[in-house]
Amino acid sequence: MGNLLLQMLAGTVTSLKIFILTLLFSLPLGLLVAKGRMSKNPIISNMVNMYIMIMRGTPLILQLLFVYFAPYYIFGTSYDRFTAVIVGFVINYAAYFAEIYRGGIQSIP
Repeated sequence: MGNLLLQMLAGTVTSLKIFILTLLFSLPLGLLVAKGRMSKNPIISNMVNMYIMIMRGTPLILQLLFVYFAPYYIFGTSYDRFTAVIVGFVINYAAYFAEIYRGGIQSIP
């Protein structure tokens, strides 16, 4: 029983680390993406819009698999699972936060 509680505590700590790091990186990145989405330059605006559509339109698990496995097949190197989860969550949630920021900014008269 004690071993199970220690494992659950370790999992809780890992989940909290993922949550905090995701918020720490995705909130500012989302603001930058929102600024790019509202850019008057059509190239930047269209590229950022495509990024947002892809990130919001594909399942998170597919994005996590891509972030974890793609560097190995493209560059021949990879990184650990924790880093892949952080990168995957950050790029996913930054797209959602960008739309939240954009909607909030554009609603101000």
